[in-house]
Formats: sequence, C-alpha cells, structure tokens
Amino acid sequence: MTGLREEKKRRTRQALIEAALTLFDEQGYDGTTVAEISARAKVSPATFFNYFATKEEVVFADQHLYDEVVDGVFAAAKPDAQVAELVTRTVHALATAEAWSFPLDHPLTEVRTRLLAAVPALRAGYLLRNAVVGDRWAEKLYETCKPQLDRVEAAALTGAVLGALEAALRQLPDGSSATEVVLATVDRVVYGFLPGKKG
Repeated sequence: MTGLREEKKRRTRQALIEAALTLFDEQGYDGTTVAEISARAKVSPATFFNYFATKEEVVFADQHLYDEVVDGVFAAAKPDAQVAELVTRTVHALATAEAWSFPLDHPLTEVRTRLLAAVPALRAGYLLRNAVVGDRWAEKLYETCKPQLDRVEAAALTGAVLGALEAALRQLPDGSSATEVVLATVDRVVYGFLPGKKG
C-alpha cells in the first residue's frame, strides 16, 4: 500500500511540473496562475500546495537532486582520483541521472532553460541556487583532490563548468542532442582549464 501511495504522489508531482512548464511556455510565467496549473494537472489548488509553496518552486522542483548526484559521485571516488576525471564524471552523472523530472533532451527542459534566462524572479533564484551548488561542489572537489588544486582553483573550475553548462543549453543548435553538447562543452572547458592534455 505504501508503494502505491508513493507512486501516486510521484505521478501527481510530475503532472504538476509538466502542467506548469507547459502553461508557462504557452502563456508566460507571470500570466499563469496556480489555479490554471492545478486544472491542467487535474487536481485542486489545495493539492498543488501540498507539493509546492509557490509556482516558482515548480521551476526548481529538481534542485535537491544536484546535491544528491554530486554527493554520490564523490562518495564513490577513489582516494587518488584526478580532478578532470571527477569533474567530468560529475557532469556526466548530472546529465544522465534518471531522477530528473525530464531528461536533458526533453522539450520541457528547454522551456525551463528559457524561463530561467527570461524571467527576472526566476533568474535571481537560479543564480542563488547555482551559487550554493557550485560552492558545495567546489569544496568537495578541493577536499578530495588536494593538493592537485587549491580552494580558489576548485571554485574557479566548478564555476567555469556550471557557466559552460548553462551556455551550452541556452545556445543549443537546432536538432542537437543536449546531452552530447553539454558533455562535449564541459570536456573542453575542463581540459582547457587544467594544465596538460587529455589522456
């Protein structure tokens, strides 16, 4: 019974995220109400608020997964792990994790990327959340890979990678695979940042 209840909650949450992003794309973020999102997802507004406090929270519904994925990569890292290997492994894990609401190549992921760039309130929230992710990632990278790099270098590298991720998604060529472009872009950033050559 517990399993069925949890699956129903998962489906409802997913339906709300899909409804919200679809409506934001159709009629704009500011022009969409919680009542409309709820109606599109075929639930009551009260049910919406059981899952999200605001419609902004829907856009950031997967935020907790960043820490979970990063923590998982570093927990499995070998003591002699190299910086480039850990950074690229982390990005690959982020790009391919199955727990996201939508895969990286899904149209609604593109909608979310556009919203984060175009809506001031969402942009501000994204920058704050991204800074927290970057700080945690940088600290884990430093603690795991010192003395290969210092704290400043760890922060600079993770900042560059996160910037590259956003740029790759925002400038994605038509018909391209978001996953392939992201991984290739980050690979170039990592090996351009670090001394030596790949391999």
